[in-house]
Amino acid sequence: MRPERRIFAANGLTLNKKFLNTLLFVLLSIIWGSSFRLIKVGLTSLDAYQLASLRILSAGLVLLPFGYRAIQSVSSAQRQWIALSGILGTFFPAYFFCIAETRIDSSLAGILNALTPLFTLSIGVALFRHPAGWKKWVGVAMGFGGLAILLFAGAGKVSLSNLSFASFVLLATCCYGLNVNLVNRHLQGVGSRDIAAIAFSVLIPPALLILWQTDFFSLSWSSQGFMVSAAAGALLGVVGTAFASVLFYVLLKRAGPLMASMVTYGIPFVAIFWGWLAGEGISAVQIGGLMVILGGVYLASE
Repeated sequence: MRPERRIFAANGLTLNKKFLNTLLFVLLSIIWGSSFRLIKVGLTSLDAYQLASLRILSAGLVLLPFGYRAIQSVSSAQRQWIALSGILGTFFPAYFFCIAETRIDSSLAGILNALTPLFTLSIGVALFRHPAGWKKWVGVAMGFGGLAILLFAGAGKVSLSNLSFASFVLLATCCYGLNVNLVNRHLQGVGSRDIAAIAFSVLIPPALLILWQTDFFSLSWSSQGFMVSAAAGALLGVVGTAFASVLFYVLLKRAGPLMASMVTYGIPFVAIFWGWLAGEGISAVQIGGLMVILGGVYLASE
């Protein structure tokens, strides 16, 4: 093959890789951007522990058919890392977010959730010795700054009451940051679906136990409020957890931990889209905030 043809082929592969990474980024932003609304719907008739447990149980049941074969294909050491990934990346954060949103606005939860890339980058540098140039630090800071501008100045009112409950979101983002670094370090050779299938299968028993302890099975399942909340919890589990986790692990392996964690910066685009469908206007401040976020994502991905 001629040198110029090799260059053309290499450029084509690079463009194809970037396109697929962008597609995964957008899909995850849409799914997780909609999850905050589903949590609020679920909490209307279920408490935080019931909703989070139902979410985890639904995800585990969907992926359970793939779990047995996945377990046979990995080593015992890898199984331990996958179990830890399920606890850090899903189990604790699911409860933390539900508890937090019983007392704080989903908008504030969205802002704090955007600290995930900062925790990912900091933990990667401090504990895993990942190299990080100035562009990544500036990109993360720009993304968070753009999100703060967007939500505080243009995307609606954000209540700062009950700030103590915001600490649950901070704990969740710290878990996310540690989890993506662990997966990137120890589970590169394991398939994305296998990671999700094993992790969520392991979480089925504790989720069932918590549902039993919180009298979930004694609730009036025929009431409309229960059915709506349960449907929201199941949708959170199947789409927002099981399906999204597989996509996330694919993006993590393709683009690295920092770029994968910056999906949190795509959430405000989804929030604004939902507002637009509801007849809300888009202000110049919102557009400016979105541009700052895009600039931060671009810098951090370099």
